Amino acid sequence: MQVITTKAEMRRLVRTARAYRSAQEASRATHASGAGGSSRADGVEPGPAVVGLVPTMGFLHEGHLSLARRARSECDLVVMSVFVNPTQFGPEEDLESYPRDLGRDVAVAEEAGVDVVFHPSAAEMYAPGHATWVDVEGLTEHLCGASRPGHFRGVTTVVSKLFAVCEPDRAYFGSKDAQQALVIRRMARDLDQAVEVIVCPTMRESDGLAMSSRNAYLTPAERAQAPVLRRALVEAEVSISGGERDPRVVVAAVVGRLAEAPSASVDYVEVVSTTDLRPTDRIDGEVLVAAAIRLGATRLIDNVVVSPPG
Repeated sequence: MQVITTKAEMRRLVRTARAYRSAQEASRATHASGAGGSSRADGVEPGPAVVGLVPTMGFLHEGHLSLARRARSECDLVVMSVFVNPTQFGPEEDLESYPRDLGRDVAVAEEAGVDVVFHPSAAEMYAPGHATWVDVEGLTEHLCGASRPGHFRGVTTVVSKLFAVCEPDRAYFGSKDAQQALVIRRMARDLDQAVEVIVCPTMRESDGLAMSSRNAYLTPAERAQAPVLRRALVEAEVSISGGERDPRVVVAAVVGRLAEAPSASVDYVEVVSTTDLRPTDRIDGEVLVAAAIRLGATRLIDNVVVSPPG
């Protein structure tokens, strides 16, 4: 396991790994050809190492580690970034208090099969006078974008920079952050970034709460109420699967269920298209039911993707 803190060193490592793999494959191909055999026993043409990237802000949980294990199963080199990105936090948000534990992160990442942890400083990622941003229009104004102005600009900018530094073939994200995943996919497509964005299932606690580093903020009383978010979304899923086509009915049911948690305040509950995140007047195809609540100082998000019958 290596921990790298500079962009230059990270680029060198990735390019060296690719060159080494290419040389190995070329050597195998030459020997096989000389012996009258195919270049590879499995018929796959020789090529450079496949690099997988798992972007995180650290304080790793099973959700992050499931992404790392997926990357390990598909890639030759697995890079995990651990960087608390200041540009995606608002002025009143939790940048300074965001939980951090690099030593533990490195240990559990290694157990999950990560080869390299990229842990740059903010000064390393953002040069003095940094003035260039990535904005994805049309997907970032709703849901979390409405509640957290500027958040997605920070996310897309830092992920674009991570793609440039780590040069991954594949990047792995969780479906709990469904809006983020869709935004990053659009960014990669629009900017011709040669990376496949892979979205993996949400990992949950035994009571259904979606795993999140911010769950550590919850008091015992808040933690006991937190599963109401999952229960409310499951109710929406059952309703739509049972034939409900009116999103207003679905939203009302979710809000009603959330009211069972006395400490919860609703940020948003919306039924939107899974392609453009626009609210829908009628549920005629696949939709994303997304919700965000606050329990005390902690903001929780979750979602379900569901289609009506027929």
